[in-house]
Amino acid sequence: MSQQAVLGDSDVALFQELLRDPAHDYRLFRYGDVVEGTIMSIHPDEILVDIGGKSEGVVPAREFSTLSPEELAQLRPGDRVLVFVMQAEDQAGQAVLSIDRARQEKSWRRLQQLYEAGEVLEAEVIGHNKGGLLVNLDGVRGFVPASQVVAIRGGDESTKQADMARLVGSRLRLKIIEINRHRNRLILSERQAMQEQRDAVKAQLIERLREGDVLRGRVTSIADFGVFVDIGGADGLVHLSEISWNRVKHPSEVLQVGDEVEVCVLSVNPDQKKIALSIRRTQPEPWTKIAESYTVGQLVRGTVTQLAAFGAFAQLSDGIEGLIHVSELAGWRVEHPREVLHEGDEVIVRVIRVDATRRRIGLSLRRALEADDEEIEAALGPDGLRIKQELLDRGITPYPVDEESEPVEDEADVLDEFEETAELSPADDGETA
Repeated sequence: MSQQAVLGDSDVALFQELLRDPAHDYRLFRYGDVVEGTIMSIHPDEILVDIGGKSEGVVPAREFSTLSPEELAQLRPGDRVLVFVMQAEDQAGQAVLSIDRARQEKSWRRLQQLYEAGEVLEAEVIGHNKGGLLVNLDGVRGFVPASQVVAIRGGDESTKQADMARLVGSRLRLKIIEINRHRNRLILSERQAMQEQRDAVKAQLIERLREGDVLRGRVTSIADFGVFVDIGGADGLVHLSEISWNRVKHPSEVLQVGDEVEVCVLSVNPDQKKIALSIRRTQPEPWTKIAESYTVGQLVRGTVTQLAAFGAFAQLSDGIEGLIHVSELAGWRVEHPREVLHEGDEVIVRVIRVDATRRRIGLSLRRALEADDEEIEAALGPDGLRIKQELLDRGITPYPVDEESEPVEDEADVLDEFEETAELSPADDGETA
């Protein structure tokens, strides 16, 4: 006998009608479902939410603990709310729901999207531990290692902990560097977020910069080969040769981190995102007035800055160096300048060649030592006489030291050789950099 015959035709029709009735179209839920429901009532210990089940679902107080008092006070019956199904049905036939877990799940999904897109977010620091800062991201707790926080200084543990304590309550711009939903692991970095921001600012700045632009900047770091200067969100390099018109052996001789400087844009490379800057080109070039300051035959003071096989370079004034050819050091043949001079020595020299166009000054130590005391004192004062005597006491004389000493070349030969060797002068470094 068929089922239809047992129930009767009228009973079957009624049963089919009930199945079609929307009022009995119940949804089936399982643990982990995240659904949107309508708040039916709000109580201190629970919130009842209609999610389309056989009965209203219940959100126990422990499952909406992440709602601030202000957020809780704003909720009203009829509001739509996202909930997480903790239990499809309890003993009373109600689904057990969680607003906290739903917010957390929503946050995880959003964080995953931000991570995949490589975007920067903001979060409030809610605490710290030995290793770094704890942040809250809409119910998800994240960790920022101390090494990834800009404001945390190096030093001992107490200093680091004090720095972290001061950051509690502040908001940081962060980038997700690791996310694992199943292990509840979220690692973030402030340094990477700042670097990305600087990269974006640098790209915009590079588009605007033009060769020859003069800007104000701040020295951010110092290296052996130059200094990096922040010119408004992007760092440019001032090469060692572009720091000063004077010879500089190391940038730390004239600059410190934090110094405010004026720089000139030498070049911009958009592909490599590099900016070349110069400090010295914002200042008057000393060689423009060289003819007014130095004339052939003049006695001047100098300081030995560098020794080379062909002679010694002496600084006469800021940005101006001359070459004392090896044949002009003493009255006998000198094989290498280090036989008679050292870097840093004070000397008196006579100008024997001035070529402002090629930025060359030829100097002679032996011809200065030939001058009588009256001429030296008239030109250089008592210090000139003191320097002369110190040089003579060291055995540097304008005459051969003994009968076997070979004489130096005559003036024509000296100038010809100077013309050749001066091409090797490191004073040109800045011109070719």
